[in-house]
Amino acid sequence: MILSVDLGQSNDYTAISVIKQEREILQVVHLERFPLGMSYPAQAERITQLFQKLTSPLLVIDRTGVGRAVTDLLNALNPVAISITGGNDATYDGLNWNVPKRDLIHNLVVLFQGGKIKIARSLPPSDTLIKELLNFKLKVNIATGHDSYEALREGIHDDLVLSVAMGVYVATIEFPQEYMIYYEEDYEISPI
Repeated sequence: MILSVDLGQSNDYTAISVIKQEREILQVVHLERFPLGMSYPAQAERITQLFQKLTSPLLVIDRTGVGRAVTDLLNALNPVAISITGGNDATYDGLNWNVPKRDLIHNLVVLFQGGKIKIARSLPPSDTLIKELLNFKLKVNIATGHDSYEALREGIHDDLVLSVAMGVYVATIEFPQEYMIYYEEDYEISPI
């Protein structure tokens, strides 16, 4: 199981997704948003509680910006810490990764189009995730050719999208053998 966290606090929500891998299908089995303004120590405590309820969990956390401080609070859980970049190439240094947002989103889109990701409609925030997905757009600056990925309209968040995208990326990306993550084929889902 992958517990994936996109961090926020005052203007952006912290979003959590739990992704279960069954053969070639990735199932989003839990979605959660923390209330705006929730303190980072309280966020770390809730993340730890969820982590401890899962069978064979792997924590993936957004290390961009304030994420460094929260990642420090969660180091005992050995997280894969992803710094989301605007660059062109992903780099891996142990469990600290720099991944272009383009890579996260393209991977997510390809897997959705291929029917490889399933979201349980019974999850309360699933409607919010679907709205975020529908409003998430590629924007290209014509003058520079630079691409960006974000919510199309003001006031629409993208935190659940990024949480799922990071977890899915880690579950599916091929990277150097020394960083390979192995998943058990059979496991129980603990209630969250």
